[in-house]
Parts: sequence; C-alpha cells; structure tokens
Amino acid sequence: MNDTPRILGGRYEVGELIGRGGMAEVHLGHDTRLGRTVAIKMLRSDLARDPSFLTRFRREAQSAAGLNHHAVVAVYDSGEDIAVETGGARVDVPYIVMEYVEGETLRDILDDEGKLAPDEAARITMGILSALDYSHEKGIVHRDIKPANVMLTRGGSVKVMDFGIARALADTAATMTSAQAVVGTARYLSPEQAQGETVDARSDLYSAGCVLFELLTGRTPFVGEPVSLVYQHITDQPQPPSVYEPSVPPAMDAVTLHSLEKPRGSRYQHAGDFRADLQRARTGEPLSAAAAATEGAGRPMDGEPHAVPAPAVGHDPTAEYDGSHSPPRRTLIWVAAVVALLAAILGIGYLVMNSGDGTKLTSVPNVVNLTQAQAIATLKSSGFAPSVHKVTNDATIGQVVSQDPSSGDARAGSTVVIDVSSGPDALPIPDLSGQTVDQAKQALKDAGFTNVSVSSQQVPDTQYDQGVVVSTTPASGNSANPSSPLILNVSSGQVTVPSDLRGKSSSAAQIELRAAHLGATIQAVETSDPGQVDKVVRVSNAGQKVAVNSIITIYVGILRPPASTFTSTVTPPPTSTSTSTTTSPPPTSTTTSSPTSSSSSPSKSASPPTQGMSTP
Repeated sequence: MNDTPRILGGRYEVGELIGRGGMAEVHLGHDTRLGRTVAIKMLRSDLARDPSFLTRFRREAQSAAGLNHHAVVAVYDSGEDIAVETGGARVDVPYIVMEYVEGETLRDILDDEGKLAPDEAARITMGILSALDYSHEKGIVHRDIKPANVMLTRGGSVKVMDFGIARALADTAATMTSAQAVVGTARYLSPEQAQGETVDARSDLYSAGCVLFELLTGRTPFVGEPVSLVYQHITDQPQPPSVYEPSVPPAMDAVTLHSLEKPRGSRYQHAGDFRADLQRARTGEPLSAAAAATEGAGRPMDGEPHAVPAPAVGHDPTAEYDGSHSPPRRTLIWVAAVVALLAAILGIGYLVMNSGDGTKLTSVPNVVNLTQAQAIATLKSSGFAPSVHKVTNDATIGQVVSQDPSSGDARAGSTVVIDVSSGPDALPIPDLSGQTVDQAKQALKDAGFTNVSVSSQQVPDTQYDQGVVVSTTPASGNSANPSSPLILNVSSGQVTVPSDLRGKSSSAAQIELRAAHLGATIQAVETSDPGQVDKVVRVSNAGQKVAVNSIITIYVGILRPPASTFTSTVTPPPTSTSTSTTTSPPPTSTTTSSPTSSSSSPSKSASPPTQGMSTP
C-alpha cells in the first residue's frame, strides 16, 4: 500500500474527501508552500472525458477566480492533474484550490433546526445578497443559489460558494443543457430558468428569495416533485411566509414576496435594493415603495395555505437531485414529462408571437467586429434593444467581440446582449523610481505595456539626479491596460529657490532653504528702515531653479548709521610776544636756543642762519 500523499501542482497535498457534488469531489488539502489548509475541488474522473463537463468546470474556475470578496469563498489556484483509469487510459482532471471554510452549510443548519428567527434569517440573507451584489457588478450570475451553497463560519459570517454554473452575463444562454435538463436546483429555480429563458442577476435574487422563505418557515415557497416545482415556479403565486410561521412580521412578508415576483421586471432589480429593504424590515423603517406595494399580497381569503402537500421539515433529496447518483425510473418519467411540458410552452409561445398581435420574429443582425456605437445603431434600426456588456479582450477597445443571440430570429423588441472589448486584462504598474529612462522603458515592455512615453516636463526632485525616473503616471501600485498610455516622470536634478523669504528672520529663512536641500550664506546690507533690521531683505535666485545643494545668499538688513555733521573750526597759533611773525626755518635750521639766548632781540631772528647762531 502506497502511503505517499497525492500532490497536485507540486504543492497541494490531497487529503480526505469532505464533500461531493454533481460534477466534482471536494477534498481537504494542504498548501505545502504557504503552510495553510485549503479545499481542493476535483472534477470526478468519470466525467473528465465529457467535454461539456470539462467546459463547465473550467468556466467555474475562471469565473470564481475573479471574485475577491469577504462573502465569497476565495479561489486560490487551479490546474489539471493526470488520472489513470482502469485499463490504463490517462485523463486530464481539472482541479480548483479554494479557501477552506470551517463551519456548516445552511442546508445542514436547516436540517438540524428547521427554521431560524426572522432577524437571523434576514441577517444571513443580507450576507448572501452582499456576495451577489459584488458578483453581479463583476458581470457574473451564480445561477444556483441554495442553502447547500451557502456556509456559515464558526463566527457566523456568510460565505457563498460553488460558482460551478456561473457564467459571465453576456455569455448567458438558455438554462437548459442539450438534454433539456434544468441547470440549477428545482426548489430555488427562477421562473425564467424554469422556462429556459436567458437569465440575469435578477434570477439570483429570486433564488435568494426562496432561501429567505425557507429560513423563515423551514420550507421552500413551493414543494413537490421536480417537474411539479418547475410548473409552480412558472404559474403559482407563493403564500406569505407568515402563513406557515406566524412570527414572521408583515414587513418581512412584503420583502420576501417582492423578491418572488414572477416577471423579473417586477421583483428587486439589484441585490443592494433587496438588502436595503431587509435592513429596513429588521429596524422597523418604511420599506421601498415597490416592496410596500406587495405587503399583504398573496394572502388567501380563507387563510388556508396553498393546496400542495408539504414535505417533512428538512432536506428533500429528490427535489435537489444534482446528478451525483443515478436517477430512479420515476424521476426519469418526470423529466420526460417536463420536456414535453416545456416543448408545449415554447410552442404556445411561438403561436402567440405570430398570432397577428403585431409582434413578429425578426432576423438578428450580426454586429460582431463593429464598434459599440455602430452595433447599437444597427440593432436599434432592426428593432432590437441592445444591452452592452464590457469584457476584457485582446480586441480593440470599443469593438464588439460577441453577441447573444448571435444569429437567427428573435422577437422584435427583445434584448440583444453585445460584448464590447475593454482591452486586455489590466496589468500592475511596477515601481520604477531610481531607474534610468531606458531601464524603465524596458521594464514596462517586459511587463506587457506597449504605450510608454516620457513627460516633456522634468520634475524637480531632491532625491534623484537629473534624467532619473521619479514616478509614473498612473502611479505604481495601480493597474492599467497594456495599451493604456504610461508616462515616465523624470527628475530635473534641480529645485526651486523659495521666493517668499522676504521679511522673515535669517534663521527661519535658513530652515526653509535646508528643507529645499539648499545651503545658505548670510550677508548684511544697510537699510534705513528699522522694520527691516535683522530681517531678510532679499534672496539670491529667488523663485529660480538651481542645482540641489546650491548655496543661496540671504541678505539681512542692518541699520545704516546717521550721516556725520562737520564744523570747520580754525584754531589760531599761540600769540607771540614779538612784534613780527617769521617763518620758522626747516628742521635742519631749527635753532636750539639755550636759556640765555631766549632774550635776544627780535631783530636778530630775521638774520640769515649764519648770523643767527649763538656763539657759546
């Protein structure tokens, strides 16, 4: 016996079987790379050779992988494994790796408890609607909302799982397989699904209404064999939940019945509207006008419930047959009957459409490869109502890539869904700061971007040298289509000198210059204005771009001293005792007089030098 665990994709260890559905088996698994517990859904090997099952299973992986919401069971990975059948045949078996949720399905809870309190029933349904609101925004219809596909975690959080028959809105076709078997579970099937019509988001809301009904009462709106259920969904009006559970308040009756309107245009149009009314019903606020109009509707005059035998409380496996076991002969007879019934309905519909009431079948024009505007104009001119659905595609943005119906005849005035390309899947924009322009261009090319340009205006930056990439537009961390324009913002290697420093103190000016990665030198300049003393009078290169770390001169005012007043005062020489003034001889002729010569007569002072010398 080989005890080596089975490994998928080189990292997922397959554990015990924890669930089985119509298409697949679910195993407990272990992600050996991240060390976490996962759930692994594997297509049953006996179905892996069937192209239709393979297509549905792969579609599940593709649809669910695009959903990232707290109320949706996350899909982590997908792939294919090779299984060897008896006889040696090798079969590619697809698998999906999902979030492992610890908790119980609503099916298990209802089987154990029968029904829930109205407030708890509303809370859980609001969680389902939160997931549907998100998936519908993404263009995905679940198509199989039922208690078995809703889990409650240990903490009470709602998780919707198994988008196994979900398809993008624009890909929706009839809800019948080639064998005319109803896709979905009969007790929760919308009228349009039961009739094989194209489904949309409102079909999920009808199914959610059926789940709400069962949470409130312990039974679905209609009961019986699958064929009987299909017929009831198409023709019968449901009773208010309070008929089966008197504790259900009138407001909750109204919300439930409004969600179960037969014409999809009469029921809730958006999951958010349904959810908002449930919250109003919980808090006692007035309901929306549409829901309020149904309050009291559907109650029988005599108060008796619908004359369909009620099943025992709990899960009716016959009503939810999903193909996991061979159907009994009785069920096959009923399936044959429903095929005949549906054929009759379709035949009657054809007669009605062509019975002379003015509504005829018209040839649907082919608008694939036209632009959105051209396609809309073509369809309108042919009498159809175009509905645009954006899809990611390699085709030119705005080009129609498919349509539904694609050809043939359709009722005049009916809707034709066109898929319009929004371009390829968005790619994450890498962080290119610090790279050269050539390096950044190559990195974007390698990432898949094809429309890259360099900004004509360089960006002042203090971190990077001139010519180095500073950022991108759109910024890194965002996503963009490969053909979307991406702009590289390049550093100029320069900064702008602050131009608003006048009147500030020199210290404040220096702080601002340092913040701009500039140095400063201070120079005093005289001013006669006392208000400019110790203030910045001007700054060199103010408002101009300069290299990083340039030295900027700050001119600071100092008070100019007052102008000096000069008075010319002539001081005369000392008054001489002699009667005449003579010019003193040069120093060499200075006469050093002794004390006795001091009384010489004045007449001798004018004598020539040789005559003026005293003889000792």
